[in-house]
Amino acid sequence: MALAAGLAGATYAYDNAQADKIGKGVRVGGISLQGLTAAQAHAKLDRLILQPLERPIVVHHDRSTWRLGPHEAHVDVDVDAIVDHAMARSREGNVVSRTVRNLTGKSLDADLPPTVRFEDRAVVRMLDKIRKAIDRKPVDATATLGAGGISTTDSRTGLAVRATALHRQIKRAIVSSTADRTFVAQTRKLQPKVTNADLKDRLATAIVVNRNAFRLTLYKRLKPAKTYSIAVGQIGLETPAGLYHIQNKAVNPAWNVPNSSWAGSLAGQVIPGGAPNNPLKARWMGIFDGAGIHGTDAIGSIGTAASHGCIRMRIPDVIELYDQVPVGAPVYIA
Repeated sequence: MALAAGLAGATYAYDNAQADKIGKGVRVGGISLQGLTAAQAHAKLDRLILQPLERPIVVHHDRSTWRLGPHEAHVDVDVDAIVDHAMARSREGNVVSRTVRNLTGKSLDADLPPTVRFEDRAVVRMLDKIRKAIDRKPVDATATLGAGGISTTDSRTGLAVRATALHRQIKRAIVSSTADRTFVAQTRKLQPKVTNADLKDRLATAIVVNRNAFRLTLYKRLKPAKTYSIAVGQIGLETPAGLYHIQNKAVNPAWNVPNSSWAGSLAGQVIPGGAPNNPLKARWMGIFDGAGIHGTDAIGSIGTAASHGCIRMRIPDVIELYDQVPVGAPVYIA
């Protein structure tokens, strides 16, 4: 009886002696607190967790840098609660099981997660600043047809921060005392819908007519390929200005004479292709409501406003042009 009482007393005395120390195998975020008092554990966690978390998050891109400090992010670590948790974990079980565990050196093998709180809105605000500085939309290549020819603007590749991945990196680092807290903002390229090459394909062939200069210029892949002298519509029957497209093509075209006073007795008739009284010589490229590009044997009219609205070309020139211009090609008349 006395022996049992003595053993019980010794057990309680030993357990009480261990009550102010953290048990074997108790860790916080991988940091061992084994054998430490609450004050010692608090000091160690201050040094190894709290102080590292006070370092700012830093993001670099090119020559720019952004920082997110612990105060701005409202980083908060309740070290007292963490130590209390470690002490409570160490005292799990009853007086006998604790004593046996401590005497035999059995490890609790408990790695407790440190509770770190922060304001995610602060991270989002930082990401917004980074995106505003880095992100740029892609720019499509454009072409404008005018009296001076074809003016172009180059396409430009856009750029976008990989914000979701960066957000995850920052959130992981902001609560970790060991993670790298400096990052390079990764980006992805945004391709334009229309590149310079696309534009050259879309406008593989184009025609610009300058009525005042009596000049027609053929463009191939946005570059002037050849310029021809032409005749245009006379006063009152002007060649229409604007953007059109080649609607139809014909070799030795028939002439559907319009019902106009200037046509005289031929009005409304169809004159066969190649007929002497057919003014549409060799080739025809229709562009708008009976107006088109055709050859002429009235060579003296080239360089003047002489036609009834059509664009006249020398016969060798119109034959050469015809083979290079597909239906659908744009025609800009200035």
